[in-house]
This record gives sequence, structure tokens and C-alpha cells, in this order.
Amino acid sequence: MIRFIAWRTVQAAVVLALMSMAIYGLIGLMPGDPIDEMISADPRMTSADAQNLKTLYGLDRPLHERYLVWAEHALAGDFGYSRIHAKAVLDVILPRLANTVALMLSALAVALIVAIPLGVAAAHRAGGWLDRAINLGCFAGISVPTFWLALMLIVLFAVQLQWLPAGGVDAIGDGALVERVRHLVLPVATLTTVTIPIYTRHVRAAMMEILGLDFVQTARAKGAREARVIWRHALPNALMPVVTLLALELGGLFSGALVTETIFSYPGMGKLIFDSIMGNDYNLALMALLFATFTTLAGNLAADIAYARLDPRVRYDRR
Repeated sequence: MIRFIAWRTVQAAVVLALMSMAIYGLIGLMPGDPIDEMISADPRMTSADAQNLKTLYGLDRPLHERYLVWAEHALAGDFGYSRIHAKAVLDVILPRLANTVALMLSALAVALIVAIPLGVAAAHRAGGWLDRAINLGCFAGISVPTFWLALMLIVLFAVQLQWLPAGGVDAIGDGALVERVRHLVLPVATLTTVTIPIYTRHVRAAMMEILGLDFVQTARAKGAREARVIWRHALPNALMPVVTLLALELGGLFSGALVTETIFSYPGMGKLIFDSIMGNDYNLALMALLFATFTTLAGNLAADIAYARLDPRVRYDRR
């Protein structure tokens, strides 16, 4: 296992290096640069001033030379400054990252708590009225557009009933935990509603396959209670596809949900990445996207380790 983890770590480092080159190159090939943005914002700036600024920031150099300079500083722990926010990149990313983790983890936890029992119940009563009702609800949830659902929740709970705030989180004090939770309710409800059907369908499909295997019939023949057969024997094996899905979703966990964050004015990573790319903020966009890449790779490694824990047949210490 240790050799496997070490090898995957080396692979992750190579992927991050290649992704940093690709992202830096794509952002650098976008029309305009930060100095052009400054010229459009300040008509008093002359062409000589613009040229001096490009020389100062190294924007007059070829793209590969600029990348090598950035990589050298990044390896030393200096990730540069954000032009839009006028702060160090990490000082901008870390608060937004905390907001996104709070939002996405809450939505993911609620979705799994609801989806796993629903999927198990639908598979156990396959073809019955409960299974049909759950499938109908899943198809309805998958079909609902996220932006429309978010707007309807705002209209109902924030405008009509005035029970919850419409969005935002910046005005909340550090100690006001209750207010922070109130601001999270509608975004979490939106993400949970569109996520539950996906996990429910995966759990149902996996459980229906597992319940037809021989070891489940053997456990029943030995007199094991039905609840033990379902939750102790069948469910751990059925969670393998769900673990894979969670690993793929981990990158989205740290890259945020752009539509939801925009509608609810929630300061998370999705809106930050979008604004940094549109504003040609090289350092900020690059580090934010590399965060998402790193978490995706970490999620895949965690999924491989979870496979070995869930299924004894999966071993990584053999050639």
C-alpha cells in the first residue's frame, strides 16, 4: 500500500505540473492582458506607462519564460498577488475556499443521508409502488434546472415568507453561527435537491445488482435477518460506484458551484474562478484551478484506498 501511495503521489505531481503549464498557456493566450485592463480603466495612462508596466511585470517576455518565472517562485512558496483583489493569492483563496467547503460539504452530507436509504428502499422493493415513486421523484429532481430552482426558493422563502435571507455571507460576524447557518439553508437546499436523485439512482442500481448475487442468497439461507443482509452484507459492496462518484465530485467540491454561488451572491470558489479568468488575473486563476486539480487527484487516491477497505479482494501490495 505504501509503495502504491508513493507511486500515485509521483503521478499526481507530474499531472499538476502539466496542468499548470496548460492552464497558464490557455490564460496567457486569451486576448488582452492585465495592463490592457488597466488602460481601459484609466484613460490618463499613456502608451509609455503601459509599456513600462508590462516590462515591470514581465508581460513583454515570451509566454514560456513567464511560466518558468512563475514556477520558480511557486516552488519557493510564493504564488504571487491577485491583480483584482490587490492581495496575496492565498489570502484571497483561503476564505473563499472555506466558504465553498462549508456549502458543498453540507449539501453532500445531506444528499448522502437522504439518497442512500432511498436507493436501498427502492432496490429492496424493486418494481413496487415505492420504487416507482422514488424513480419518479429522481427523474423530476434531475430535470429541474438549478438556476430556476434557486430563484423559486428565493421567491418563496426570502420574498414571500421572509423566513430566510436571499443570499450573501460577508455581512455575518465571526461568532454569529446561527446567522451563518440561515444564509446557508437556501444554497444547500438547491444543491441537495439536484444531487439527491443522482446518488439515489446509483445506489439503487448497485443494490439491485448486489442483491441478486450468490453470497446474499447464502446469507439469507443461513438465517440472517433481512436488515443485516441489506445493511451489513449488500450495502458495503453496493457503495463501490458511489465511492467512485464521490471521488469525481471532490474536484467540484473545491471548485464551487458557479450558478448557485452567483444567484445567492455567495462568495465561493466558483465565482472566484470565473471572475479571475474573465479579469485576466493570471496568478489567482491558475492557483484556484490547480486547487481543483489537486483535490480531484486526492479524491481518486482516496477512492482507491476506500476500495481496499470496502472489498477485501482489492489489494495493492501484489504485483
